[in-house]
Amino acid sequence: MAIGLIGKKVGMTRVFLKDGTSLPVTLIQIKPNYITAVRTPEKEGYSALQVGAFEDKEKHLTKPELGHLKRVGKVLRRFREFRLEGVEGYQVGQVLRVEEVFQAGELVDVVGRSKGRGFAGTMKRWDFGGFPQSHGHRYHRAVGSIGNRSDPGRVWKSKRMAGHWGNEPIRVQSLLVLDVLPEYDLLLVKGSIPGPKGGVVFVEKSRIGGRRSQKLKLNRIKPLVENLLKEVSKDESA
Repeated sequence: MAIGLIGKKVGMTRVFLKDGTSLPVTLIQIKPNYITAVRTPEKEGYSALQVGAFEDKEKHLTKPELGHLKRVGKVLRRFREFRLEGVEGYQVGQVLRVEEVFQAGELVDVVGRSKGRGFAGTMKRWDFGGFPQSHGHRYHRAVGSIGNRSDPGRVWKSKRMAGHWGNEPIRVQSLLVLDVLPEYDLLLVKGSIPGPKGGVVFVEKSRIGGRRSQKLKLNRIKPLVENLLKEVSKDESA
């Protein structure tokens, strides 16, 4: 349970180390976020912060939403609640910037909605093998049998069938933060994240970062970050 921020997926690129190593990275633009509500155990029964982002016009929000944001002084469009161990030191209207929350060399989780693929059959959606492609078979890409006979006499719930594929929430865990560029409000994470370009994502401290396996992973790949930061500092000094 840790604080996070709301951002936008810019796209993917890569960075090179001096030895020629190519690292795939995803750029996440995280403009200043604002604390819109503080949840306390005395009032709500738990500790959490509600964070808002993406300024918008008043006509796009309802009257209750505008009333909720009156103390913040900003008209915000997207919100996310992050549970914390304690909310001491936080107040409504406080600005949260990317360089204050995340640092290079730590692990984060990214939550976003996957790309929508529309209606898809079972072979594309669930990787079914299909029927033989030889003569004598009328159905090559059909789903086949979906139920039993008299017992239970129905189709089970969650049966894998054709339908809408994609556009569902996905969490990618334990991604390495390679660098933070506060002048551009950018966060560089190693690897890919869900969603299309311009999609809204939620970045938070990794939930599994404290596990032994993740600590070993971090010790193994942390030299990449250190080498990258050294090279950036050399280029700036030059």
